[in-house]
Amino acid sequence: MRTAEPCEVRLELTPRSPLALPGAGVDGVMRRRGTVLERLLHVEEQPVVIRAAHGAGGASILLGAWGPSRGLCEVALGRMRFAFGIDEDLGHFYRRFRDDPLIGRAIRAAPGLRPPRRPEPFEALAWAICEQLIEFTRAAAIERRIVFRLGRSALGTPLRDLPSPGTLAAAAPALLESFDLAGRRALALRRAAREVAAGRIDLEGPDHERGWRRLRQIPEIGSWTIESLALHGQGRLDQVPAGDLGLRKLVGRVLSGDPQARADEGEVRGFFARYAPWSGVAATLAMRAAITLPGPAGIRW
Repeated sequence: MRTAEPCEVRLELTPRSPLALPGAGVDGVMRRRGTVLERLLHVEEQPVVIRAAHGAGGASILLGAWGPSRGLCEVALGRMRFAFGIDEDLGHFYRRFRDDPLIGRAIRAAPGLRPPRRPEPFEALAWAICEQLIEFTRAAAIERRIVFRLGRSALGTPLRDLPSPGTLAAAAPALLESFDLAGRRALALRRAAREVAAGRIDLEGPDHERGWRRLRQIPEIGSWTIESLALHGQGRLDQVPAGDLGLRKLVGRVLSGDPQARADEGEVRGFFARYAPWSGVAATLAMRAAITLPGPAGIRW
């Protein structure tokens, strides 16, 4: 019996809004080779390699997928279109807030900047659990160890994908702790993976809030983890990870003029509510753009 020939699907797409492709991922999953980004995805547990680059002149995005069938390649391409935000129109947001005293300069300087996304929501959930209450560099090292030891691979490529929910659900807590993941978070990651793998929590369905309620029943999963999942894994641009220390410092400084001030989570959500329904985009611009914030006397809302 003849085996099916690997399939290749290529697309050239024009983003609906200005878009800058991200850099290589700190977890080692998304890699950059020259001007081309590449990563391994799994669709129905079948490997698909994705490559992406800006087209000539930078106005278009070139996407390619290599996998066992056209159908699997098309699913993988759809996931990366979501991850990159290619089909998302943020034009109204940019026009409305281009002169905003806080984020206007960032919009004008880098209109393609937006919240980073994962192609699958479980990736965002797993990494949010790993990143709770520790330095980002330490969290990234934990994530790289998880990918190296438990991640999925494919013949013919050095790329590695995240482990599946089933693999993480079966991982011994002691193994996860050996990657420097705190014991309680190792248990939380394992339990969340088990719930997703068993289908008791649906991260991809339209009723996000139902999944969030079930996740919050797991010890160590709180509002910051849910909001990070929503923003980075489910396309919920209205959500702000309000417990983020950087955001608490930023909002505290803007509201009080005191560089040592820390806003609470409610104040962070309330502050970015003025940018609804793009609160998460505004928070990303405020945090990631290299701007010097004026004191409150220089900001008029």
